[in-house]
Amino acid sequence: MLTAENKTYRRHFNDERDWFFTRRFGLFIHWGLYAINAWHEQELWRRRLTREQYVPLAGKFNPKKFNPEEWLDIAEDAGMKYLVFTTKHHDGFALYDTAYSDFKVTNSPYRHDILAQLAEACHKRNFPLGLYYSVVDWMHPNYPNLGRHHELPPQSSDTPDDKLYLEFLKNQVRELCTNYGKIHAFWWDMNVAKWHDTSINNLIRELQPACVINNRGMDEGDFGTPERDWNTHAAGEGTPFEACQSVGIESWGHRTNENYYSDRYLMRSVDKYLTAGGNYLLNVGPDKEGVIPEQSAGIIKRLGKWYKAVEESFDGAKPFTDMPAVSGINGSSITCCGNNLYIHLAEDFSGHEIYLKPITQLPLRAVLLNNGQELLCRNDMTPSLHVEQKGYLRVCGVPVNDLANTCAVIKLEFAQLPDATNGCEGRNDNINIQ
Repeated sequence: MLTAENKTYRRHFNDERDWFFTRRFGLFIHWGLYAINAWHEQELWRRRLTREQYVPLAGKFNPKKFNPEEWLDIAEDAGMKYLVFTTKHHDGFALYDTAYSDFKVTNSPYRHDILAQLAEACHKRNFPLGLYYSVVDWMHPNYPNLGRHHELPPQSSDTPDDKLYLEFLKNQVRELCTNYGKIHAFWWDMNVAKWHDTSINNLIRELQPACVINNRGMDEGDFGTPERDWNTHAAGEGTPFEACQSVGIESWGHRTNENYYSDRYLMRSVDKYLTAGGNYLLNVGPDKEGVIPEQSAGIIKRLGKWYKAVEESFDGAKPFTDMPAVSGINGSSITCCGNNLYIHLAEDFSGHEIYLKPITQLPLRAVLLNNGQELLCRNDMTPSLHVEQKGYLRVCGVPVNDLANTCAVIKLEFAQLPDATNGCEGRNDNINIQ
């Protein structure tokens, strides 16, 4: 029998953190002072600015149009089920009212605690909230800025001290995990100094038992974080993972004249990681007023329309990760839930028929989830199968020209999953695109 059993699929935590396995598509928000100049979230470092050139932006930060309800509306309408927010990026500017730094939003013209408002909105909707926190800090005098990647060169006015900086970091972690209600994720970034201290994640778990922790902090955490379709920060075999990607190619924060990814690229990126059993975090950067730009919101809306149409092929479905790539097409995969198989056709295919060799059993029904169209299935021999002198299951009449700008997902409903030998157990071993 064809089976979805796979020991490397992914583990469960068997505690409150298991929310992570049912809410698999989330919204990432990069926002801060860098939205004012709208060039890049690492503007200070990438433009080689001085602190004296950058710090005055805090005196201009006044996002009067910030409305967390609008952010959540955009996320929920797209089928997203959790949110991760940048509480402090590399520039050290805190978007919450920390007691351990004066470089914070409540000292800006805006005055209000951004995180407090967002947390209240999330809790009201039971929408899981995760917190991003950068280990690198370009402003703190005790952080050892040594000119490594994503660091400033040594600053003459600083007094680098690992112990003092880590104490500052722990104090801010305690604030974030104490003052803003239930937190569902802690998203570390840029541990350039490669500090190792398991007590910090243990503190998070003690204060926030439902909180999953990524692998960019002081230990391996709970899940891996492949970024922008790269394998950096990937998890080990069997370890949960969450891919992250931004709608913009150049920047994670708001950027004027951004080069946006195509809808098709992002759909197929989401499909790639969700069919492999992971989560997916898609990022946008609000502008200086606190509004998610129209073009970014439009991308999420269009992506969400596709996602909701094919969502059943991800939620509760298991990947067949042991199968080789589909012949004649890259990036295809199969997921399974109950007696249903879901054929994900992530890349271009040349014809209107899909062969599923060596399956011969006809399904009860074949449906193109993208638009609900029913497809014909046959198992008679075709000329290309003259060597075998037998036919295999093929799905016919796939409207390939209509699917050129999307990621097609075909649902095959069986009364019982078909017998499949010769390596087909576990994945789409011999699917041929004609």
